[in-house]
Amino acid sequence: MNATTRNRWAFYGRRSELDALREILRRRRWFFLKVSGRRRIGKTSLVQQALTAEGRDKVLYMQVPDSDPAGVVSTARDFYDLFKVDATRPTDLRSLAVSIGDLARQGYVVAVDGFQYFHRKALFEFTSHLQFEVDQLARDAATVRGGVIVLGSVHTEMAALLEDRDAPLFARLTHSLDVPHLDIASVLEILRAHAEPDSERLLFLWNLFEGVPKFYRDAFEENVLASDRRELLRELFFSSSSPLRTEAENWFLRELRGRYDLVLKYLARHPGCTNGEIHAHARSVEADSEKQIGGYVKVLRERYQMVEQLQPIFAKSTARNGRYYIADNFLRSWLAALSAPTASVNFKPVEDLLREADGRLADAEGHGLEKLVGTLYEERGRKGLDGFRLTQRIQGFWDRGDTEIDLVALNEYDHIVRLGSCKRTAERLAPDFGRFDEHVARFVERAARVRGWRVEKAAIATRHTTETRRAAERAGYIPQDLEDLTANL
Repeated sequence: MNATTRNRWAFYGRRSELDALREILRRRRWFFLKVSGRRRIGKTSLVQQALTAEGRDKVLYMQVPDSDPAGVVSTARDFYDLFKVDATRPTDLRSLAVSIGDLARQGYVVAVDGFQYFHRKALFEFTSHLQFEVDQLARDAATVRGGVIVLGSVHTEMAALLEDRDAPLFARLTHSLDVPHLDIASVLEILRAHAEPDSERLLFLWNLFEGVPKFYRDAFEENVLASDRRELLRELFFSSSSPLRTEAENWFLRELRGRYDLVLKYLARHPGCTNGEIHAHARSVEADSEKQIGGYVKVLRERYQMVEQLQPIFAKSTARNGRYYIADNFLRSWLAALSAPTASVNFKPVEDLLREADGRLADAEGHGLEKLVGTLYEERGRKGLDGFRLTQRIQGFWDRGDTEIDLVALNEYDHIVRLGSCKRTAERLAPDFGRFDEHVARFVERAARVRGWRVEKAAIATRHTTETRRAAERAGYIPQDLEDLTANL
């Protein structure tokens, strides 16, 4: 890599999503497209990249504020001016919808970001006005050369506006696109271009940023993507101008008004906890709060999709031994390791806070490694790369409090089950082999579905040494590290 490459940020990954968007734009026919995904995931950049690639110059982009009708209309008028749109400026929500319809007839692509805010009671009437315009545009689809793209980050509110049977815009979409995290191959592409894709850096950054391109770009723009851990943390979180210092607050914590503390912080620091453990924690903090915990967890799971409940492999979805996790790596890392130290910068030496935050992140990387390894197994299987022939999504196994297996991978073609033990530090694997063998024996006894299958045991670490590989092989394990699992990605 050369200095020029390192000094230029490019568009990374998203090949299939970009192709799908370009195909919609290439037809130059009416379309009504929903683009959804978490905040900062790159929805707007993806749309912009597709519009540029297809040479669509008649574009109006507007960002809806969380405001009242007057605020929305005023902001829309600002965007009309910014994009030099030759059209009458809207004066209310109805005329805004009419104007969007007129622009689509003129061949404009109108992108409305923050569309989920129209779920607010004060703004909801806009969806009825837009429905009227969309229906007319659909009837004239053969002659309409433009379209409307609505972008949003709160899944349940976008679904309520566009997929609920009672919603005015129900069944009006012509296309829908969900923008996921960047895959590991794309993260490696970023690291190869701007840093070094070594295993420790990959785990550190992925556990912190997962596949959110904006965060990697922030690190690039602060010139710390290739820096050591504490320097990156200092520039991104601990300086007065740090770009990510208030990210979590701006994302959701302000909206939840502090209720996250009881549930989310506990989940972040105890990944894989049970429902009983959550309630016990609630009782220990505030006896009267326990009755509300179930409601909090439901909102965090269903509305915000910040919490996920996972069942052990082969378990029914209604089984009572599910475990709870923070779904998003950045949120988990923030709550587990960064929120308290960054709040203390005016009261303690920054070096002490960096040491504390880095240590907490290192602890969080234990669970992060398990998640990363599972993601890599799935990505390699999806791309048909050499290695394990995966046929079912990676999951762990736990049972009766006496059995714990980090990774269970199935090859149903050849009747092979691979059971993995994951440790951030390779030297910690060998002392645990005897205990893990007992867990494997109990799994084989209880998992009737794989009875008679060949059982493989994997010893997985961030990075193996020659000695730790040999120790694993002597004990009957397949040694794997992140360098093995990212080969050819």
